[in-house]
Amino acid sequence: MVIESPQLERVTSYLTRLQLVATRDRLESVLQQAAKEETSYLDFLDRVLGEEVAAKNDKRMRMGVQIAHFPLKRTLEDFDFTVQPSIDRKLIRELETGRYLAHGENVLLLGPPGVGKTHLAIGLGRRAIAVGASCLFVPATGLVAQLLRAESEGRLDERLCYFAKPKLLIIDELGYLPFERQAAHLFFQLVNRRYEKGSLMLTSNQPVGNWGEVFGDAVVATAILDRLLHHSHVITIKGESYRLREKRKAGLLRSGEVAAS
Repeated sequence: MVIESPQLERVTSYLTRLQLVATRDRLESVLQQAAKEETSYLDFLDRVLGEEVAAKNDKRMRMGVQIAHFPLKRTLEDFDFTVQPSIDRKLIRELETGRYLAHGENVLLLGPPGVGKTHLAIGLGRRAIAVGASCLFVPATGLVAQLLRAESEGRLDERLCYFAKPKLLIIDELGYLPFERQAAHLFFQLVNRRYEKGSLMLTSNQPVGNWGEVFGDAVVATAILDRLLHHSHVITIKGESYRLREKRKAGLLRSGEVAAS
């Protein structure tokens, strides 16, 4: 048991002022362990600071994930790349470093439903947070609804600023429902505002050649793609839906049969 002393009180106060709360909260056990192991001054300092940094990183990661509003708990470690061999693992490893974020480069994840686009997007979003970037996840339909509502209420610029702020903005399921003309124009404004300033990551079940139909305006679609593809990484996933694969393994779906949506 550590005896209370003015020196210990001062150290506790210093730790509080320096916001080294992880060390402050377990100071007694830290001192006891150091005394028991007869740790050198340098080893003691290395251990204490290392644990403090780890605690701060863990807190920052938890806060970043909470702010991102991911709909599911998914990580890259959980992704089964053997099921989707069309994915370029080398490119995924490069994206994991987060270097693309420094240059405002975009990532497009394209492929049919169920092949893991959202899983990959969330996993890469978590890695972006881990390297210190801010991230926000939003479904495409929800994004458009918010922009349309903000425009009708005279708050469009405020909402565009909100979506332009994160270093990485993930827009999920683009193309599952077509955009109305005004929605397409608002989406263009957002893409234009983030162009070369912040990275966009989009998942879509539609190849870029079909985006004219998605946005209901070939001219607007071309303008959007021009900015998205200028600095981009495109990952096209070709493979069977995870859900269909699991149904087939469970005997709920015969080979060659496709489940009704």
